[in-house]
Amino acid sequence: MKQSLHNYLETYLTPRRQQLFKEVLAQRTRFLTVAIEDVGHLHNTSAVMRSCDAFGVQDVHVIEELKGKRIDREIAMGAQKWTTVNRYSSTKEALNSLKEKGYKIVATTPHHTAHKLDDFVLDQPTVLFFGSEKDGLTDTVIEAADEYIYIPTFGFTQSLNISVCAAILLQELTQRLRKSNLDWQLNASDCLDIKELWLKRNLKDYDKLVTRYELENKGYS
Repeated sequence: MKQSLHNYLETYLTPRRQQLFKEVLAQRTRFLTVAIEDVGHLHNTSAVMRSCDAFGVQDVHVIEELKGKRIDREIAMGAQKWTTVNRYSSTKEALNSLKEKGYKIVATTPHHTAHKLDDFVLDQPTVLFFGSEKDGLTDTVIEAADEYIYIPTFGFTQSLNISVCAAILLQELTQRLRKSNLDWQLNASDCLDIKELWLKRNLKDYDKLVTRYELENKGYS
């Protein structure tokens, strides 16, 4: 039923957009994902979301424990138009949920026993945690992390902006995924769910079109 509905709705997209949906879905992954812990500057959150989309990472996990639901404005501006944003009211809630889904927790930090990006092994579903610009990740994430990762720097500046750091890590790690034999691509069910999300966000009269489809196909479902 869902596939049939999607086929119907896609007829209201241009042929170019239909082809683009197909091509992008083939490169999408949930094997690698990102979690943002109370990042203060909204433009950084938006930039990380754009990097996720650009490099084919579907899910973004946003923790709003300290600063509250501050990304609403960014969402209204369409920063996550192509990604799936998962929101949490606490860091512990996010950690528990991601661990239950089988993700390895990786803290991005120059401290502790950290792997350089070149030495980091990506061999299982992984979530990269990014902290606030001022204070970095909380102790809750640091203590719960399975591994740590950092990007070496060689200048007077010893740290990178969170959005820059995310872009560098995502570009390198998604490139590795696509060259690997790992099962990193979306399954059929995820593809249907994500296509539905994109259709909702791209078709102005989505609800009316769904109602029309249901009326036209009443008794055949």
